[in-house]
Amino acid sequence: KEETKTEVLTVPECTTPESKMPIAFVNIDTLLSNYTVAKEANELLIKKQEDARLNINEKAQKFQNELAEFNRKLENNAFLSRERAEQEAQRLQKKESDLQNLEQRLSQELMDETQKINAQLREDINKAIRTFNSDGRYHLILTTSAMQENVLFSVEGYDISNDILEILNSTEK
Repeated sequence: KEETKTEVLTVPECTTPESKMPIAFVNIDTLLSNYTVAKEANELLIKKQEDARLNINEKAQKFQNELAEFNRKLENNAFLSRERAEQEAQRLQKKESDLQNLEQRLSQELMDETQKINAQLREDINKAIRTFNSDGRYHLILTTSAMQENVLFSVEGYDISNDILEILNSTEK
């Protein structure tokens, strides 16, 4: 039998900034939950979403009431003519279609605004990182978040999230 040797890799202890590798990471969750502009944007989006939902719910309730009234009249032969009943049915169908279109439009507007805000936040964060690393001390800056863990382990001192957050909050618009 041949004996296999296991080589143990020892990582030098990083106790000073000079002894660290030129790598760092930023926790995006930390930035987004503590960056004032991100918090305000999130609150604005939530309010718009709630307003849209309220608007749709009010219109849907009104439509349901009209539909129930139409069905009650239909069952009681309360329409003056068959043509009048058909006209009312067509009006209600159009109203239902308009309601669905409104819901889709509001949903699309909210998605578009979310994308626009996310793009602006990415730009803000990237600008803050460039400012922070203007001296070139880091050769690689990674990102991590609860949704996507890119950094599985790091010795203390490689997380620069709070430094970036400080820059972001100090340069608010």
